[in-house]
Amino acid sequence: MRYTLFAIAGVAALSFAFAPAASAQLVIGKEPGIEVKEVTAGPGWKTCPRCQNNGHIKAAKEKFKVEGHAFNPKDFSGIWGNNGIPFDFKTKPPFTEYGKKLWEATQAEVKHPGVPATNGGEGGKDPMMHCDPLGYPRALQYNYGMEFIVLPDRILQMFEWGGYHRTIWTDGRKLPADPPQSRWFGYAVGHWDGNTLVVESNGYEDRSWIDEDRPSRQRGIPHSDEMTVTERWTRPNYGTLNDEMTINDPKVFTKPWVSKGTTDLRPGTELSEYYCVPSDSEQYNQELTR
Repeated sequence: MRYTLFAIAGVAALSFAFAPAASAQLVIGKEPGIEVKEVTAGPGWKTCPRCQNNGHIKAAKEKFKVEGHAFNPKDFSGIWGNNGIPFDFKTKPPFTEYGKKLWEATQAEVKHPGVPATNGGEGGKDPMMHCDPLGYPRALQYNYGMEFIVLPDRILQMFEWGGYHRTIWTDGRKLPADPPQSRWFGYAVGHWDGNTLVVESNGYEDRSWIDEDRPSRQRGIPHSDEMTVTERWTRPNYGTLNDEMTINDPKVFTKPWVSKGTTDLRPGTELSEYYCVPSDSEQYNQELTR
């Protein structure tokens, strides 16, 4: 299936997923539920996390007996959420003077009089709109579902949006003191503190944003190549995963940014493919500016 652009594709995928079966009788104003057949590739295949409606989610959690299910607190395996873990902007610290300059440089440009500038518009500067990788931690905040794969010496964190992944090494290695090359998803190592997975990372590519500057969507939240991120992941029950993230970038922020969030298990789903394709993006931008 070829998408015109990721933004349009999301709408199309949801519309397709919520398209009623021939025998379904939907009531206007009532949210679709299990009367809408889940879309899969065929027998044995599962639907994508973002393709489920609330009725499907509830039914899947009941089918797989999520509530009260036995679990290993050190096993994060499974598909989690369908739209990321939002940052807590109430705890975002003030910018340094250097950080303010970076922030102001992300301001979207007005291209047409009377048309507000936004990151999703013609004058936007969001790297995502140019098919740049989201980078981390933005990929945690904005994704269409993620999966943890736990191996003896590493934990793989997979994201449907963009097909991104990162490797969290648990084999005892240390973070590089002077990373030889910046990475969009950084260098990450993890260790267990009781039942809490502590992940430390550095070496981030500074072309990425931490997030959009919400809710205006006219700027982005920048970072420098000196940003480090510390995460504390806990699984208090079978169906819940909590994360406390500390973003430390003294060049950009006056103090560390601590943000807490949670996501839920999505049984009965599997990650699909959702790429930003440069040729499709170019076509979309041309159509947008006609």
